[in-house]
Amino acid sequence: MSDLTNLTVSELQAGFRCGDFTPADAVRAIEQQIAANDGRIGAYLARDFDAALAAAESADVSLPLGGVPIGIKDVINVLGEQCTCGSKILAGYRAPYDATVIAKLRAAGAIPFGRLNMDEFAMGSSTENSAYQITRNPWDTGRIPGGSSGGSAAAVAAREAFATLGSDTGGSIRQPAALCGVVGLKPSYGRVSRYGLVAFASSLDQIGPFARSTRDCAAILGAITGKDHRDSTSLDLPPEDFSARLGRDLTGIRLGIPKEYFVDGMDARVREKVEAAIRQCAELGAELVEVSLPHTEFAVGVYYIIATAEASANLARFDGVRYGHRAKAPSDLLDHYRRTRAEGFGSEVKRRIILGTYVLSSGYYDAYYLRAQKVRTLIRQDFAAAFEKVDALVCPTSPDLAFKIGERVNDPLRMYLADIFTIAANLAGICGISVPCGLVEEQGKPLPVGLQFLGKPLDETRLLGIADAYEQSRAQEMPPGQPAQSEAL
Repeated sequence: MSDLTNLTVSELQAGFRCGDFTPADAVRAIEQQIAANDGRIGAYLARDFDAALAAAESADVSLPLGGVPIGIKDVINVLGEQCTCGSKILAGYRAPYDATVIAKLRAAGAIPFGRLNMDEFAMGSSTENSAYQITRNPWDTGRIPGGSSGGSAAAVAAREAFATLGSDTGGSIRQPAALCGVVGLKPSYGRVSRYGLVAFASSLDQIGPFARSTRDCAAILGAITGKDHRDSTSLDLPPEDFSARLGRDLTGIRLGIPKEYFVDGMDARVREKVEAAIRQCAELGAELVEVSLPHTEFAVGVYYIIATAEASANLARFDGVRYGHRAKAPSDLLDHYRRTRAEGFGSEVKRRIILGTYVLSSGYYDAYYLRAQKVRTLIRQDFAAAFEKVDALVCPTSPDLAFKIGERVNDPLRMYLADIFTIAANLAGICGISVPCGLVEEQGKPLPVGLQFLGKPLDETRLLGIADAYEQSRAQEMPPGQPAQSEAL
């Protein structure tokens, strides 16, 4: 039964419908895999196999995702389950409702299953900022899986989930997908409702899937999209078949290569794999065009002003009054606030709250926040100009391989630069996907490299078709998310 965990979502569903196995078999296979491996990986914060099996027994396999267990990042509310956001300040909190994406997964027949570890409040690039545990990369358990959705990526790579949901504020789906050798999709801003997603930076956050194939991501995206009156930023769009361009080559596709994304300081082996992947795209029929995104150099600075400002406002609600951690025996209300937040938030969250509060403060708002918003507009215009010439962009997802646990904990700036190739997409609101493009030997162990495709706003169907064409051309060379030589498996 453990062999079931090697199946993609589409293969799993085909087996359900043929009667080869059942959704309950799939849940039990995942349970066995987690029992055997998660002590070393640390992807899950919680799981309820009894509830998952009960849902599996009554699953309708004729539905689009019928019977498929899907892991959930611990920042998305699921009725009755904990939602700690990886933080002590929400210890003991259980969600009183389903997020819209969870309701949509259930309607499509999926089984939301398990709470996956993350950087606290999605603030981080390594999943080392969780208040509960460190998640490890299945390819080398001495290394990070990326972040903030590290648990979601590691679970798919370690065969502890068929697919998962994560959130992406500045690369938190695509970067861990790259470092764990799986596929991760960030939809365009507004494509997926954020209702029930605990907010980090409201103008940047977006929910998206992790899976072992682009086709699985397309299926999950189809299930979770749609207008939601509870999220004013969700877009009212007609239903779309995100699988419409799957199975094609790249003939007629113009791929832009942003020169600013091939910079000094990038790991030479990563660059080599990405450049080989770009040549492969040309062999599949794509026309390659060099483009420029001239304001890229300002993206990290702009992001860490806007995101922290929004975090400062969003996290003000966590005060210990209504739910979550509460300081013992405070002397007065102000003492309660101070001690509750000091005890409940970790150092990275405190750092970002302080920075965000500073840039919003009197006398600094115009100098920092307002100026950052103006530069954000320039970054968005850079992408718009590029997309007038090309159908999509292709570039590295991460400048580095997965780094060692603890290596960058005391160097925040170096940690922030891990997202240098992903942040701008969130600022511009466009869609992006990371797919595996090869392995690099590092200290005797293979580590994955990710290739990133960036698409026009709301052009996910074309983006998925492009990623699928590349993925299918390499399917025999590197099955997505297969850490076969990992010490963890």
